[in-house]
Amino acid sequence: MAEIVSLQEGIRTLLNNGDTVALEGFTHLIPMAAGHEIIRQGFKNLTVVRLTPDLICDQLIGMGCVSKLVFSWGGNPGVGSLHRFRDAIENGWPSKLEIDEHSHAGLTNRFVAGASGLPFAVMRGYKGTGLEKYSPTVAPITCPFTGEELVAVAAVNPDLSVIHAQRADRKGNVQLWGITGIQKEAVLSGKKSLVTVEEIVDELKPHPGDVVLPSWLVTAVAEVPGGSKPSYAAGYYQRDNDFYIAWDEISRDKDRFLAWIEQNVLKGDG
Repeated sequence: MAEIVSLQEGIRTLLNNGDTVALEGFTHLIPMAAGHEIIRQGFKNLTVVRLTPDLICDQLIGMGCVSKLVFSWGGNPGVGSLHRFRDAIENGWPSKLEIDEHSHAGLTNRFVAGASGLPFAVMRGYKGTGLEKYSPTVAPITCPFTGEELVAVAAVNPDLSVIHAQRADRKGNVQLWGITGIQKEAVLSGKKSLVTVEEIVDELKPHPGDVVLPSWLVTAVAEVPGGSKPSYAAGYYQRDNDFYIAWDEISRDKDRFLAWIEQNVLKGDG
């Protein structure tokens, strides 16, 4: 059964320097508070896996927590570039950043393979792209039945998978709904998992289109109201579009970025 913990305890006991950590949430239910706790606890040399690295990855990169990013699209949604991400790539500030870039389909298939206990997934999407020259996680493969030339992508099995969800019950069963992205597969593929939730309730009431992760699949659950802000959590609060716009200016300047982190993350509660 999943253990109910504080966010601080969950990150401290489940994550180590040098680990591969998945931080998943597509459009909403982004585990922002968990990312802030990673920054506060000063983790380094992490490989971060996320389909859509956005503001939380920009902050983690800018604080020197990340040595490698595995992703399929990176940007400030609806606004533009991630300036701390870009600075790390172009100028090595605050440290050099290795990247392994995929399409959404490619990285999703990597999660699915990991969740299925398989070493790789097979797809047609990358055939003829030459991506295997640039990524060690892509390789050509021949179908043993038809002889068709296909592409294999290596499974992802994070040391820790972190997601945000709407609810959990006191036994650690997790309920999420809305755009659920790759969260289920992230948890299934991870060696350990931490789920932050808006609230812990006595009973999970059915919700249209919901996904329930049973307690025995989850390592730990932490109640973190507002844990996805400035992203949104369907049924709880809306996306703070003004902050996404403001982040473009905040993140352009190193000093302004560091001052914002100091005031809102290091001195704050996430």
